[in-house]
Amino acid sequence: MSITVNGLDELKKLSGSDLGTSEWIEVTQERIDTFADATGDHQWIHVDPEKAAAGPFGAPIAHGYLTLSLFIPLFTELLDVQGVTTKVNYGLNKVRFPSPVKVGSRIRLAAKLGDVEEVPGGVQITVDGAIEIEGGTKPAAVLQSLSRFYA
Repeated sequence: MSITVNGLDELKKLSGSDLGTSEWIEVTQERIDTFADATGDHQWIHVDPEKAAAGPFGAPIAHGYLTLSLFIPLFTELLDVQGVTTKVNYGLNKVRFPSPVKVGSRIRLAAKLGDVEEVPGGVQITVDGAIEIEGGTKPAAVLQSLSRFYA
């Protein structure tokens, strides 16, 4: 369920809030192959199902950076900031990939809004996120993301 705020003042009031969890999405072999084509990373562990089945994870796994790239579409399910002119990714403070995402797995984002700080013309938010694997004991990714919203 998305939280909608209108403008920077309402966003500031959410500092420290739990944003909840996104819907589950499936990580398909097609998505992995498309990411491999886009990035040029065709390592067998990702794109060769037969060889990967005999590999260390028993199946092809998603690229860590594919998992990370899904943060934004999952995050937009959780927080909708309206009444601003521009929304930009500013960077990441921390990223770890504790558990691989096997093809066919479903993932979702659990997130908490940390600091909301003033920057010239807007605010910068810090989001602590965990990309969870359905039925998994460890998250696929844990991260701290920075985004900026301008009035």
